[in-house]
Amino acid sequence: MTDQAVSTTTTNEKVNLLDFDRQGLRDFFAQLGEKPYRAEQVMKWIYHRLEDNFENMTDVGKALRAKLEASCYVGPPKTMFEKGAADGTHKWLLGMDGGNAVEAVYIPEPTRGTLCVSSQVGCGLNCQFCSTATQGFNRNLATSEIIGQMWVAAKYLGNVTHQNRRITNVVMMGMGEPLLNFDNVTKAMSLMRDDLGFGLASKRVTLSTAGLVPMIDKLSETIDVSLAVSLHAANDELRTELVPLNKRYPIAELMAACQRWLDRKPRTSITFEYTLMKGVNDQPEHARQLIKLMRRMPNCKVNLIPFNPFPGTRFERSDAETIRAFQTQLLNANVLTMLRRTRGDDIDAACGQLKGQVLDRTRRQAEFRKRLDEGASHAA
Repeated sequence: MTDQAVSTTTTNEKVNLLDFDRQGLRDFFAQLGEKPYRAEQVMKWIYHRLEDNFENMTDVGKALRAKLEASCYVGPPKTMFEKGAADGTHKWLLGMDGGNAVEAVYIPEPTRGTLCVSSQVGCGLNCQFCSTATQGFNRNLATSEIIGQMWVAAKYLGNVTHQNRRITNVVMMGMGEPLLNFDNVTKAMSLMRDDLGFGLASKRVTLSTAGLVPMIDKLSETIDVSLAVSLHAANDELRTELVPLNKRYPIAELMAACQRWLDRKPRTSITFEYTLMKGVNDQPEHARQLIKLMRRMPNCKVNLIPFNPFPGTRFERSDAETIRAFQTQLLNANVLTMLRRTRGDDIDAACGQLKGQVLDRTRRQAEFRKRLDEGASHAA
């Protein structure tokens, strides 16, 4: 899972310009014998005007346009399927190589529009309550395939950088563990943040991780973005059951890494995501454990997420009364707590429901299907 993906959408050995951040694009233009500022001209066309046809880049000389046409292209993923939900949420299924596909989701709010972006084809971490995990893992996404999700959504929505912003926030919370695809993800996030890219502020680009401790440290030293941690339990025994990565990086190590993040970025906070599952992690004692943990992080917040069901799961969503009681218990202990409203569940676009097409390189997809078949036969 640590192999670095390269764009698999090359055409006759042409280079996909979406694979470059600003410095990479300047270096590429230098190799073409062009002035670096030409790269920045083209970058504005690609990200501000969402243009993929070099002939339409009218302030670029004809000779350079011909050179670009011969050697490179602007290649976002192809939309295989897209669908809107009753609440305005929109989901895209985006095709990759050889039958693989990932999902991206846009969630509109009155004061913001958030795009949820995938980082891998499938996921290798096997978190028990996540639909993506049941599909297994195929590969990392290339930078072009990550930033390309935002390009496709922006084009569809009529997003205009620095003017009509339909996409105001991006969360790396789609399919995959972003920190297992570190280089390509950070390069894509730099394009999200770059003024010549999509121009988002650091606090509006958030990476969510299940807790890869060394890579959290590396991230804090590499790029200025916001951090969210998928916690889901405040004791090691339960968290290891829900998030197997916890066996390698237990809660004490994870919280120490979070403290180091805050020490390096004193003006920031961390969001701890906690998916509430009926009878699993939603009881008063679980809230007390979470309160004790959060007292070490007084300026951070907890984002409570009602579990979103998917076919074959053994988990259920906590009832509304239990969710309210859990939140109230945290708030009464002065823990800043938000409740995430479920969005897009009628099109399987809610948190934990994303499921593309994964040519699984593990046995997990087959094992999950076997359990489904066994469950169906027992029910019959």
